[in-house]
Amino acid sequence: MITSDREPRKARSKAPSSARQTSEGARMSAADAIRSAMEQLSELLGRAPESVSSLKPTDQGWEADVEVLELERIPETTSVMASYQVVLDREGQLVSYRRGRRYTRSQVDRTDRR
Repeated sequence: MITSDREPRKARSKAPSSARQTSEGARMSAADAIRSAMEQLSELLGRAPESVSSLKPTDQGWEADVEVLELERIPETTSVMASYQVVLDREGQLVSYRRGRRYTRSQVDRTDRR
């Protein structure tokens, strides 16, 4: 399926394709968790996520930070992005999500490391 950057990606089925059958209590792989987070968040928001900036395993499944284009502007460097915190269970089903910070695409995180 071909989509433009401005159209949300369509889910292939009701269950995410990345939610492969796992044995009882087994955690899905990190790559499958990323795909699952992006597919499900896209379906809920109606926007295609651009990247996953962090992923970590938890006792319940996975937590990810997913970057989404919120408002497209010209030039692209002024477009508004948002970072969503996504929680997946062990099977890769989205349990919750929350929009965190919003920022312009050109913004660079600055930390004072000494």
